[in-house]
Amino acid sequence: MEIIEEFISTYGATIIYTILTAVITFIGTKIKDIYEKNVTDETKGKVVKTVVNAVEQLYKDLKGKEKLEKAKKYIIEMLNEKGITINELELNMLIEEICNSFNNTKEAIKNA
Repeated sequence: MEIIEEFISTYGATIIYTILTAVITFIGTKIKDIYEKNVTDETKGKVVKTVVNAVEQLYKDLKGKEKLEKAKKYIIEMLNEKGITINELELNMLIEEICNSFNNTKEAIKNA
């Protein structure tokens, strides 16, 4: 029993500091991951909205599929510059969301 008490009195504080450091590091890493994911998702949404708006204004002479390809190209370029990757499904879903919001706004204006 004396050996255990001596061990704890000698190394107890070091063990507690090590465990606390590990726990705090783990929690910090998880918070950072959540923050980066949220910032990345927000950035993707902003870039898609900006590019879709720009393509709508700049390429009025192009039809739907051509505009879509231009938008995809510019979105991927802008996100790559920021070090953000996006897959095809996510890209299509974000573009569709923005286009639907534009169409709903146009419809609301027509009906007003």
